[in-house]
Amino acid sequence: MKIAIIGAGAIGGYVGVKLALAGEDVTFIVRGANLEAIRANGMKLVLADGTEQVARNVRATNDYAEAGPQDLVILAMKAHQVEAIAGDIGKLFGPDTAVVTMQNGIPYWYFHKHGGTALEGSRVTSVDPDGRLLQKIPPQRVIGCVVYPASELVAPGVVKHIEGDRFPLGELDGSTSERVQRIADGFTRAGFKSPVLADIRSEIWLKLWGNLTFNPISGLAHATLVDICRFPLTRELAANMMSEAQNVATKLGIAFRVTLDKRIAGAEKVGAHKTSMLQDIEAGRAPEIDALVGSVVELGRLTETPTPHIDTVYALVKLLARTLDAQRGRLEVQPAG
Repeated sequence: MKIAIIGAGAIGGYVGVKLALAGEDVTFIVRGANLEAIRANGMKLVLADGTEQVARNVRATNDYAEAGPQDLVILAMKAHQVEAIAGDIGKLFGPDTAVVTMQNGIPYWYFHKHGGTALEGSRVTSVDPDGRLLQKIPPQRVIGCVVYPASELVAPGVVKHIEGDRFPLGELDGSTSERVQRIADGFTRAGFKSPVLADIRSEIWLKLWGNLTFNPISGLAHATLVDICRFPLTRELAANMMSEAQNVATKLGIAFRVTLDKRIAGAEKVGAHKTSMLQDIEAGRAPEIDALVGSVVELGRLTETPTPHIDTVYALVKLLARTLDAQRGRLEVQPAG
């Protein structure tokens, strides 16, 4: 397949190297230092055991028209960064181009072909305020995806894989189409576990269940997962937020395949891990808030489901992000002395 990956960060770089080494025709759409590094040396992947894989047969460009129409476009940036590329992505589309969305949280296309609900066709305004994403990246092209691996961009053109290899995929209507099977087969050849799911939304909610709680709590409290889970007050807060989210999801026909207590226990087992939101706050980057938290607040309103704990945490982390942006600042807890 001819595949364009928009973004060569932690996930885009990891996916791109593996797909290229499996024989796919990969082009990275990137800018700045990443662009220059990939052009000069290819894209490098450092595996968990320290071994390295380098994809030198990849292209890199910041010109969408130069890349041209693709068989598959992979959106490998955070949800709040998609708006910036919406105007150019159409230059990568041919008649049958598919788009795999790898964003965390409730996606802009959530209610497209949802079925069985009065909200069918509704727009999630917290992630697509003016409908631009629905217009520029038509849901008819979209294949849903949930990203489970953890990796890190350690230098321009260099990604370190930490753990995980699962990228479940799914058509928005739950069908097993020829195109989703072809994409899943390509991912499988690259070494990923990419089952085709009949209900991609339930898988999205399962991951979101943790993201919408632990990410903002960690950002506000400057705490790791194990700290949050072992401190009684924050463990209770996380459980209350997750219970509210489960009530919202249930009204949308979602069934969780693990219990709330098991989901918290799983986060605790990860240990002293800083969530991506805490990492962003410490680095002075804009944190990913609306797709992870604001969207659940919105769906709570749409389903007439109270979400008081989620609402409170959302207000606090939005104010923190606004303050950091206004002061161009960063917050980091440093050891004394």
